[in-house]
Amino acid sequence: MTQRSILAGANQIIIIKVGASVTVRGHDGDMMIAETRGRWGLSVERRSEAQIARARAVVGEYVLFDVRLKKTPLHLEAGKGVGEKATDEIIEVQMGGGGEVRVPFSSNLKIYAGKEIVVQGIKGQVSAYSGAKMDLQDVYCLKNASAGGAMSIDCQTLLGTTVEFTAGSDMRFHIADLTSVRLRVKDIGGYWEARIGDGVKSVYLKAGGDVTFVTDQKVEPLPPNYILGIIERATPI
Repeated sequence: MTQRSILAGANQIIIIKVGASVTVRGHDGDMMIAETRGRWGLSVERRSEAQIARARAVVGEYVLFDVRLKKTPLHLEAGKGVGEKATDEIIEVQMGGGGEVRVPFSSNLKIYAGKEIVVQGIKGQVSAYSGAKMDLQDVYCLKNASAGGAMSIDCQTLLGTTVEFTAGSDMRFHIADLTSVRLRVKDIGGYWEARIGDGVKSVYLKAGGDVTFVTDQKVEPLPPNYILGIIERATPI
């Protein structure tokens, strides 16, 4: 097993790129710890956000994704205001195969994986892109997510007012504080629209399988067909 650790601290921006599957868990500490049991390599670097990072995952002859991350105001994504001082450094983890990464609870994550992504217990923001299955549980803020296979989302809040999420298979989608949204869904059963509250936010869910929308709010079907798909009641904590 290969392991690397680095001091991360609170609200650290961490980019994780793996060729296979990765599990990311939040923990009570200031260190980021990455480990892999494969022989495909592991690197951990501290970089300036002015640098360009490129994520590329290949399985066989197929490129699953090829993403170039240009310089962006990452300190704003981490919850900093324009006038607030913020670090211009990010931590970048790369694994040729798969592995596990433990990060401080308040970390802000961007994760790219050729296969599966599992994320648990993160109090910051998460963006995730997987070539296969994705499972995000006990995450505070979801920014972006796309999965080549099934997707399961259980987060507290959502960043942005107009967002889209896609999955190649079934999708289970739960955002706890989503109380005012215009919902559009396209899944294996067809297309339907609904509204919760005043419909301030716009969420579009696309899946190759069934979409299950989880909420404790009243869901109102919208014209022209007044059709609803699978609605599941959130389980009270």
